Amino acid sequence: MKHIKIAAGLAHVNYGNIAGVVKEAVEAGADYVHSDAADMHDLKNQQLMGGHQIIQGIRPVTDNMIECHFYTETCDRLFIEKLADVGTDMLILPAEHFIGAQLAYIINYCREFGIKFGLTLGCYTPLCFVEESIYDIDRLHLVVHGVDETDGKDNWGWRRSAVDLVKRARKLIDEKNPKCELAIDGGLRHNNMEPLIECNPDVIVLSSAIFKHPDGITAGVKACREAIDTAARKFNLE
Repeated sequence: MKHIKIAAGLAHVNYGNIAGVVKEAVEAGADYVHSDAADMHDLKNQQLMGGHQIIQGIRPVTDNMIECHFYTETCDRLFIEKLADVGTDMLILPAEHFIGAQLAYIINYCREFGIKFGLTLGCYTPLCFVEESIYDIDRLHLVVHGVDETDGKDNWGWRRSAVDLVKRARKLIDEKNPKCELAIDGGLRHNNMEPLIECNPDVIVLSSAIFKHPDGITAGVKACREAIDTAARKFNLE
């Protein structure tokens, strides 16, 4: 049975005890730590969130992979160097802002510093944006939530294209770069993710499902792990 990895997303975490909550999530079974960061433009409701300072604070409590998901319009070599200095394993940038020559430089900088590189398809960004870069990236990261069935805060419903998008992304990866991870992110809970697990992702990013679970972080990770493994067995994922 396929082991679909859980990435504990820090978007809904109180940063006052960031190391403690990360340590608990990892000890409960989270495979990756997903640290969100944002500039002043791309994620207006969480401006200046996260970054290398947060990763520096959590690196001492885990040897698991830490990825920086950076919502930004620009990224330079200096930022990548700072991520490398604090032990970041992967940088993920929005595909809609990083197309063309600048992307080649960004990928090469990451390789220079030993950091994996991924691209995000944010809400309504089409899959065609990564048709050229798919050969050279380590992660295709799909944000699947939309504008319906949401409170605009912790709870987000999927947009109607989500299942079709994940299916098409899986096919693209399998044909062009099987070593690339397929990740899904947004509105995922232990009791709703089965239709997207059937599409065979490699990583599921979970934030409020873990860190705002009514019975605590450990219970949240374990509930999600059980739901993921049950679905993987049901659909014979390998």
